[in-house]
Amino acid sequence: MTADPLAPLLDLADIAAAVERARDRFDRALGHRALRRHGGQVAAEVSLRSAVASAGLEGHHHERETVRAGTVTEPVLQGALRVAGALPGLSELWPKAPRQVLAKLHVLAAREVVAETALGRPVDDPVVAARLDALATLVAGGTRVTPLVLAAVVHGELLNLRPFAGPSGVVARGAARLVLLSTGFDPRGLLAVDVGHREREPEYVGAAGAFATGTPDGLRSWLRHYMSAVEVGADQLTAIGDEILAAA
Repeated sequence: MTADPLAPLLDLADIAAAVERARDRFDRALGHRALRRHGGQVAAEVSLRSAVASAGLEGHHHERETVRAGTVTEPVLQGALRVAGALPGLSELWPKAPRQVLAKLHVLAAREVVAETALGRPVDDPVVAARLDALATLVAGGTRVTPLVLAAVVHGELLNLRPFAGPSGVVARGAARLVLLSTGFDPRGLLAVDVGHREREPEYVGAAGAFATGTPDGLRSWLRHYMSAVEVGADQLTAIGDEILAAA
C-alpha cells in the first residue's frame, strides 16, 4: 500500500494537538442555539465576513457594513463575494474535478481584474502544472488525513504557486474552504477561517512564506497558523450566533 503523503505532517511537533484543539473549538461552536432556527442567516453572515476578509488579505480593505449595504463595487471584493457565494454549489464537483473547479474559482475571482483571455487559465509553467496535478490527486482522494490538514495544504500550496493571474489568494482561500465543505467537516459553510487569517495577517503572511520553503519547520509554522485561524473562525461563529439571537 502506498504511504499517505500527508500523514507525516501529523508527526510534526505540536501539530496533532493543534488540530485536535481546532476541531474541538469548532465542534463546540456548532452547538450554538442560533443554528437551530437561524442556520441560513448564520451561514450567509459567515460568507459575507469571509469574503470581506479574503479581499482584505489581497490588499483591498472594506468596512463590512459598507459591503453589506451593497455600495462597494471594487472588483476584487466583488470577486471574493462571488467566490464565497459559489462554494456550496461547487462542493460536490470539487473532489471529482478539482482542476475544473479551480478554473471556475478564478473566473469568479478575477473578472474585471485580469484580461478575459486569462480567466480560468493557469500560468504556462510545467512546474506549476505538475504541482497542480499533484494537488488535484490529493483532493481527489490521495490522502486520508483530517480535512483540516488537507485544507491547510491546499491553501498553502496555492498561495505558494500563484497559478492564476490577479487575485490568486482569493482562489486559494476558496479552495481551502471547499475542502472543508466537500469532506463534510463544515458542510454548511459555517467556519469563518478566512476571518482568522485576516485577524492574524502578519502571522499568515509569514507562515505562508515558511510553508513555501518546504522544510519541516516551515510546514509546522503554517499548520500551526492555520489551526489558530480555525479557532478564530469558530469563535466568529459563536459571535455571529450571539448577534443574531440578540437581534431576533
